[in-house]
Amino acid sequence: MKDPRERGRKRERPGAGGQQRRRSCYFCREGVVEVDYKNAGQLRRYVSEKAKIRSRRVTGACRRHQRQVAVAVKRAREMALLPYISG
Repeated sequence: MKDPRERGRKRERPGAGGQQRRRSCYFCREGVVEVDYKNAGQLRRYVSEKAKIRSRRVTGACRRHQRQVAVAVKRAREMALLPYISG
């Protein structure tokens, strides 16, 4: 049986010890003010193999730039620079 003193304490999850470094936003590091929809090569990094926009958690982009990336990907799709779906 568990020790009664252990009640209420949170157990540590394996791998949750802060071992992974927080990814910094690429656009903030490079000093990019506005994400350009015409730069399809750069936008491909933020799109999965199935042509879905990747989340902030995966890309490491800050909130401001992730929103700009989403708008830029949608514009690039409209201009046929990026596919809507992968064939």
